Amino acid sequence: MLRLIYSAVLYCLTPLLVLRLYWLSVKTPASRERIPERFGWTTIHGNNSPLLWVHAVSVGEVQATRPLIKAVRVHYPQFRILLTTTTPTGAETVKQLYQDTVTHRYMPYDLPGAVGRFCQRLHPDLFIAMETEIWPNLFHTCHKNDIPVIIANARLSAASLAGYKKLVLLARETLSKVTCIIAQSHTDADRFMELGVERDKIRVTGNLKFDVPESESFAKQAGELKKLLGTSARKVWLAASTHDREEQIILESHARILAQIPQCLLIIAPRHPERFNEVVRLARKAGFSVLKMTDKQAVTSNIQVFILDTLGDLPACYTQSDIAFIGGSLVAAGGHNPLEPASRSVPVLFGPHTSNFSDICRNLQDCGAAMVVKDAASLAQTVLAFLNDSDKCRSAGDAARTFVESNRGSVDAMLAELRPLLKKAALRRGR
Repeated sequence: MLRLIYSAVLYCLTPLLVLRLYWLSVKTPASRERIPERFGWTTIHGNNSPLLWVHAVSVGEVQATRPLIKAVRVHYPQFRILLTTTTPTGAETVKQLYQDTVTHRYMPYDLPGAVGRFCQRLHPDLFIAMETEIWPNLFHTCHKNDIPVIIANARLSAASLAGYKKLVLLARETLSKVTCIIAQSHTDADRFMELGVERDKIRVTGNLKFDVPESESFAKQAGELKKLLGTSARKVWLAASTHDREEQIILESHARILAQIPQCLLIIAPRHPERFNEVVRLARKAGFSVLKMTDKQAVTSNIQVFILDTLGDLPACYTQSDIAFIGGSLVAAGGHNPLEPASRSVPVLFGPHTSNFSDICRNLQDCGAAMVVKDAASLAQTVLAFLNDSDKCRSAGDAARTFVESNRGSVDAMLAELRPLLKKAALRRGR
């Protein structure tokens, strides 16, 4: 009954969902592309090989699929792989990382007709949802069609748990359709159990993001960016995955930093592509000399702020930075992945809002690889402390990389949990 009420509400909201796509397309034209896929109107070509369906909402989750998909390809090469995303930036990341080696489709809306049509047309043998994806109709449809449902690299923040508890009966009914939850931490496992998931359905294997490899184009990107930035004689700090209202704080901090280190360069990588031009405008309005990545011009000594207005180049930017601030943390967005700079021996800063990576951020602080800032003054003060002390910067960077390397290996544990399900799916197709 609860799922039927949920479906009725979602059907009523569907026109607004479509209108929202067209509204978003004013700044991001890709938002209005391939809309039929969101209603399950799609097919894929291929033989009768088993099909593994992996869903990753956006950029960060797509990145996290890489070690898992690589392991499946090595050990179960007979599987075709379908990777769905919700956002256009996620779709673009799939294209950059996988080219045509996986099939991409947009995730259907969680309407009974849409998810039913999607499953009937594509016939997946196994469904893996990355991180925090709980969809009542999708999970019900998969269960009804004997498609195992796994939530992999699963996490559940305190805020998300509180939200699901408001609809605890629906959440419990939905999670009862899950075959297995492979959690990032014991804290996440405990939170899923609070929602009624049986203990024997949950495994803890660690965070896949520790195992994300460099892309094949990384070395080339890093070399080109180094040549473009010409930063060998300059101090550089990077503000990554920034949100609205954060850039103003960051730019104020940079003004304070320039007062002490006039040649310091700030790189800003906004989280959302539709805000690239807005951030350029903010930096210029604040009086800074600004250059964008898409200008394709060398960064001269008079440039004070460099805007990364492209997708896929952020990992290479970390290699050119002395210290990195991770956005979404000075505003209540939960923060973004601090492991990317940490894996490249870059000290990490973040604000107080880090619920998306709470355990990782706490552990980075404990090992001396990261620090918390709260406003423009503390951000500037902390950046200056690192930039003016090369030994401190190097020590924190080394600690960051050691932390990442010591926590790798979760993909092997995850694959061990998935192995029986993959074998069963392959046998069902006779492969």
